Amino acid sequence: MKNTVVTFREAKGGEKLVMITAYDYSTARVMDAAGVNAILVGDSLGMVMLGYEDTLSVTLDDMARHCAAVARGTREALVVCDMPFMSYHTGVEDTVRNAGRLIVQGRAQAVKLEGGAAFCPEVRALVRASIPVVGHLGLTPQSVNAFGGYKVQGKTPTAAQKLLDDARALQDAGAFALVLECVPAPLAAKITQALAIPTIGIGAGPDCDGQVLVWQDMTGMNPGKLPRFVKRFGEVGQALRGAVEAYAREVRAGTFPAEEHAYPLPEGAEKTFRKLK
Repeated sequence: MKNTVVTFREAKGGEKLVMITAYDYSTARVMDAAGVNAILVGDSLGMVMLGYEDTLSVTLDDMARHCAAVARGTREALVVCDMPFMSYHTGVEDTVRNAGRLIVQGRAQAVKLEGGAAFCPEVRALVRASIPVVGHLGLTPQSVNAFGGYKVQGKTPTAAQKLLDDARALQDAGAFALVLECVPAPLAAKITQALAIPTIGIGAGPDCDGQVLVWQDMTGMNPGKLPRFVKRFGEVGQALRGAVEAYAREVRAGTFPAEEHAYPLPEGAEKTFRKLK
């Protein structure tokens, strides 16, 4: 069954929602065939696809281009696209215009933006424009400079109350789902219980209504130390390197391409080709 904003919202309290990132056509086809509920075209593409140190250099053009590729490879999953840094920070009019590009050019079915009550006017305007919105609270990577790094959020009573208040405000503004990133598990459970819309956790414990991970993290494509909340479910990076190394060995040894990989001459054409000078 096709996943939509409506089915996403109706899943609250039922079967857990599965969201995963994708940034290109071929990967999106695999994720969609695996039966995930939603594919997030995250601005994390800046780090995992474009080689940036953070998400701040990702542009609206980047997001529209990658989202369109993902949408072309997706049939059943809901396609959600991140609004990049400074695409919704300069007023309601700019926000609606930029989100509209992600819907029209990127073929997104919903957009995601970071921040709490301060961005509720933007959320309301998007909803009025029939653009579905996913909120994002906790560790919001676009605020990395303000936070002084990638740190768990909501660890004090005051900070926890603000996150809960922001979550309610986003729901009231019309967001149909909420991502909670790097939030203590008991707080994420409290927010999930308090809301009528589904929560999607990433480093927020098991009690959210669903989970999201960056696919390169959970499949071994990213080397080195990973965040605490990531579990490796496969070793795609190791398998891919092994395949390329095997290819290189056979090319250098002259065993690839073999006869079965080459095209023969048409029958009876050998004499003609012998006359070539």
